Amino acid sequence: MMKIALGADSYGFDLKEAVKQHLLNKGIEIEDVGINDHETQTPYYQTASEVAQRVGDQQVERGLLVCGTGMGMAIIANKHPGVYAAVCENSNAAEKSRSINNSNVLTLGGFITSPEEAIEIVDTWLTTKFTSGWDSPIQQWLENSMKDIAILEEQQFGSIEE
Repeated sequence: MMKIALGADSYGFDLKEAVKQHLLNKGIEIEDVGINDHETQTPYYQTASEVAQRVGDQQVERGLLVCGTGMGMAIIANKHPGVYAAVCENSNAAEKSRSINNSNVLTLGGFITSPEEAIEIVDTWLTTKFTSGWDSPIQQWLENSMKDIAILEEQQFGSIEE
């Protein structure tokens, strides 16, 4: 059973709640780090950092973040070792973020994405496997690239526990 950490700021709250309900209906376990109402004013960077930390520490398999554009959350999440956050505004981007980049955090924009679009994006992101849809030489190159990226992360951040 997949476990996803979920978070939003006030601009992403409504979209987060719609996606959260969809995930719960699919039987996916959720760790909702907030916000939990419209009045809460937790800065996006705190929420993004909390979700990214859980993904990077492998407490959860994936993370999902929602702010106004998705971009601020992605910037902060990507500062954490082992986190590959992608802003996705459509299903094609979600598919490529998984099949090419092995993203483990999806960020969405509450200003940009409707709940219906978000659900389609999330479903694509959840069901696409790393390297799927690519010919064998490309698959091998992508897999090797993740090993190279891990080496870069270790050089930059130190040892990352698996």
